[in-house]
Amino acid sequence: MVTSRRLLGLDIGGSSSRARLVEGTRIVAEAEGPGANVAALPPPVVADRLAALLGGLGEIGADACCAGSAGAEIPAGRERLERILTDLLPGCRITIVHDTRLVLAAAGLDSGIALISGTGSVAYGHDLDGREARAGGWGWLIGDDGSAAWLAREAARAVMRRSDAGAPLGPLGDALLQATRARGTEELVGALHGLTEPGEWAALAGVVFDTAGADSASASLVEDAAAGLSELVAVVRRRLALEGPVVLAGGQLLNQPRLEAAVRKHLGAAVRLDEPPVAGAVRLAELSLEN
Repeated sequence: MVTSRRLLGLDIGGSSSRARLVEGTRIVAEAEGPGANVAALPPPVVADRLAALLGGLGEIGADACCAGSAGAEIPAGRERLERILTDLLPGCRITIVHDTRLVLAAAGLDSGIALISGTGSVAYGHDLDGREARAGGWGWLIGDDGSAAWLAREAARAVMRRSDAGAPLGPLGDALLQATRARGTEELVGALHGLTEPGEWAALAGVVFDTAGADSASASLVEDAAAGLSELVAVVRRRLALEGPVVLAGGQLLNQPRLEAAVRKHLGAAVRLDEPPVAGAVRLAELSLEN
């Protein structure tokens, strides 16, 4: 790496975003902020959140920036993000990738499979021939099986089925009512319909893990999440004829031991991502100047 180069990495997720500015081997500045999914949020909201995130770095002066973003697989979202960053970072070479690509780069791997479960979920593979495959990552409204947003939604469905049947809501239902400050299931439905961002749904997933030892529905949901995540990896393995290595990433997967253990039972050998994904964004920014 040329020491005079300044490289900016951005990891733009559904719940949170992170920026890292590097010069040579030195981290000059880092900043964190709320999620800014370009496919789920209005462009002005994305622009305001990214402006605040970059403002936390001080003077930037980056030669290259790589932004790994949730929603970047959608062409319109990718173009919006590129325009926003071009305005915020004049004179900087901008590269936009889906946030899954950051995981393998952060792990220092040129070939492997990344499995992410955070606000959303997705598996991404890249082999030594340059072939890529992705499974999942459809977004919280229609997919993201095994993600935090999915888990919260499925928990709400389980509780409402109990309510319809006139059965006790159980520890899961009680915890969900408490988390949403609802006094009953009618208020619960109203509170949930008031959530407009995937990160707001994802924030409720903790009730499933908190009650998994006391509620059979919660325990089953964790197992279902693990099965769904493992199937994403299986799809990528089949498409690329690539076994691994498999890198586990994402706030939910890395911070919920019960889910990680269940996923490992399905997958076998896997490694945890030690570096934050934003480190992969910096690495890809550097590579963009060499190509």
